Amino acid sequence: MPDYQPPFTVTPRILNLLAETATAIGRLSAQQESEQALRLRRANRIRSIQGSLAIEGNTLSTEQITAIIEGKRVIAPPREILEVQNALAAYDNMSHWQPQRENDLLSAHGMLMRGLLEDAGHYRHRGVGVMAGETVIHMAPPASRVGVLGDKLLGWLQQTDQHPLIASCVFHYEFEFIHPFADGNGRMGRLWQTLILARWNPLLANLPVESLVFAHQTDYYRAIQDSTAGADSAPFIEFMLEMILDAVVAYVSAHVTLPDTPQVTPQDTPQVKDVASGGMYSVDLNAAMVVLLQALTTAMTREELQMKLSLFDRKSFRERYLAPALRDGLITMTLPDKPKSRLQKYALTDWGLQAKRGLKINADKRQA
Repeated sequence: MPDYQPPFTVTPRILNLLAETATAIGRLSAQQESEQALRLRRANRIRSIQGSLAIEGNTLSTEQITAIIEGKRVIAPPREILEVQNALAAYDNMSHWQPQRENDLLSAHGMLMRGLLEDAGHYRHRGVGVMAGETVIHMAPPASRVGVLGDKLLGWLQQTDQHPLIASCVFHYEFEFIHPFADGNGRMGRLWQTLILARWNPLLANLPVESLVFAHQTDYYRAIQDSTAGADSAPFIEFMLEMILDAVVAYVSAHVTLPDTPQVTPQDTPQVKDVASGGMYSVDLNAAMVVLLQALTTAMTREELQMKLSLFDRKSFRERYLAPALRDGLITMTLPDKPKSRLQKYALTDWGLQAKRGLKINADKRQA
């Protein structure tokens, strides 16, 4: 057992997320290598870098990052271009680093912050705080403690028997709490969690978790604050496991329906596009509702529905599909008293079944 034990509780929600993620990763591992898979990994790497840097204020798009990779000229602030170039180099170099080695951690920071920070690759020598606007939301430990705390955290990572999915989240939170560098701590914490996951399963090296974190940035910072306030990183672990699960589900789905260009926000499903463009259905429901009704054959979880519809983003799916269908009485929760339960499923109501039958009748009429 390691001498140092970060404070966290393995909640039932964490265990459920762990089981779901492991199942989804099993589906991912079963996929064969193909040109499509290689293209998807490249697209995800671009999305990862764009998302992680966007959290720190970088404004470059996935298209601009793609242009930088291809050696094309990009008109943008030089600092932002350098941030992208550094991140590309760091992610490309991940295979040479071991997550528990301090020298590798410092080397990664030096590469990630080259030309951006005077003491890149070195621990900070002064106090720092995490700001939200003009408000200090976290005062990091004194600079004199950084080396000791970093050694303890890396030692714990090397010796812990926690599942790598949990260990990577714990490390990420503890790293942000220590805030060992003068700048670049956020992007380093996200990079190192990806490295930990990749050492467990190489397929996870290219999951665009960072782009989902960017899409849920407010929740990301809230999870950090809640963990700090409670002296228990369980809220952060739960949040990050949700992001990882969503990224894996999206990866599995996108393996079948790969977009030509990487995107941070989710696409409409092909079925929605067919309906919205005047496809086979003629009914007073919007396109998203038509697709959701067609997908629901039995009670299904949110993850199952997202995978079936090849939708990438949990927030968008909830706002554009689930919430309107629940509001209009087309679907219902199987556990209405526990709306946030990980066992929650969604099923058609009587009205939803009638609407679905109406869709089929109209489709049959068109075909006739």
